Amino acid sequence: MYTVGLIRVLTMRDEEKISLHGKIIEKAFNELKVISKCIEDQPLGIYDEVSEEIAKPKILRLIKEFEAMNVDAVIVSCAADPAVEEGRRTSKIPVIGAGSATASLALSHGERIGVLKLTEEVPRVMKRILGRHLVAEEKPEGVRNTIDLMQESGIRASIRALEKLLEAGVDVIIPGCTGFSTINFIDIVRKISDKLLFIDPVLASGSVTLGILKQLNRRGGKNDRQS
Repeated sequence: MYTVGLIRVLTMRDEEKISLHGKIIEKAFNELKVISKCIEDQPLGIYDEVSEEIAKPKILRLIKEFEAMNVDAVIVSCAADPAVEEGRRTSKIPVIGAGSATASLALSHGERIGVLKLTEEVPRVMKRILGRHLVAEEKPEGVRNTIDLMQESGIRASIRALEKLLEAGVDVIIPGCTGFSTINFIDIVRKISDKLLFIDPVLASGSVTLGILKQLNRRGGKNDRQS
């Protein structure tokens, strides 16, 4: 069993809501136990470059907190991978970003990738990894942040954006926000098309984290804590 710290970039008080992404991962990967924390004073989460820069030092503090708790890895549950690069430079344990995990898995499944985004631009880390394979992108009309996404109007707008991506002839669709995991958008996608591959970003981060920890275990790394 591996213990993973998970950072939510949306400030919440309800422990059940804070632990939702961790529960999604635990249900899919029984070798992972997830401890979740959220950053403070960001009730709308990360939705542009300014909010991302404000969040970075808070995320880095939580990475340090998790490392002191002796976890095996840390997941930053945000498609922009805020502070992930900085965290990797200073941490002795793996730091996984949901954005890079999702984009990397997308390339293992298809050549033509579409991104369902919330911000005006596709997250930089996703764009860098996808390169020429990023062939289409759509933003739900009227949805500016993850709180908007959780509303019924946000879900309807996301379905319309999804349908536009389907018209672009993509092989794989990935979301540019982990809020799509929060609303379980993957189930909505399955009802629309049973052939379309939609990669859930929280599940992607769990999959990549488990793979990394198993590789470290095989090499005799410090993360050999299976029981």
